[in-house]
Amino acid sequence: MNDAVAAVFALYDQRISAEAELWRNPRPGMGRDDFLLAVGPAAGCLINTLVKGAGAKAILEIGTSYGYSTLWLAEAARVTGGRVVTLDLAADKQAYARQMLEKAGLADVVDFRTGDALQLIPALEGGLDFVLLDCWKDIYVPCLELFHPRLAPGAVVVADNMIFPESAHEDAIAYRRAVRAKPDMASVLLSVGSGLELSRKRGPLDEDL
Repeated sequence: MNDAVAAVFALYDQRISAEAELWRNPRPGMGRDDFLLAVGPAAGCLINTLVKGAGAKAILEIGTSYGYSTLWLAEAARVTGGRVVTLDLAADKQAYARQMLEKAGLADVVDFRTGDALQLIPALEGGLDFVLLDCWKDIYVPCLELFHPRLAPGAVVVADNMIFPESAHEDAIAYRRAVRAKPDMASVLLSVGSGLELSRKRGPLDEDL
């Protein structure tokens, strides 16, 4: 990780620290969308390592938010020679994320697309090597059904918030059941960050297992 990327992560860390107190005592008018709600350094580092280890080039992020996980993905994509397509409904959040990626010198490896993920995913090309799913939890399963046919053999899918918050528990269970019901997917729950469901599409190397 170079100095420019580390400096931007430091800015995110400052915001995370400031928001920890605001989460406990929010200002009038503040809502969930005002908070970063980042995956955190442990999950971010794991995601980054998975992309690099797999040599993933076609990377999809569903849920840009303010760009914290986008930065982890983009830093890995620069190493693999890949590109990140990141989707979000909120143009203002993506504008913030773009500014942060520009400061890190990584905006050139990210394609920001604004709109409803359920409308944007069908327009994507196939051959996805890596997917990070971190949007509204009630559309995890519909998103899965749309991107699953576009996964390359050996593709890795990471879904966040599988353990926390408790309010997302039913949607998390529904997603875990749906992804594990796919006969070509192997999946495991990791207690990293807010809980990650790590799934992999089977490929030629799995045929004899």
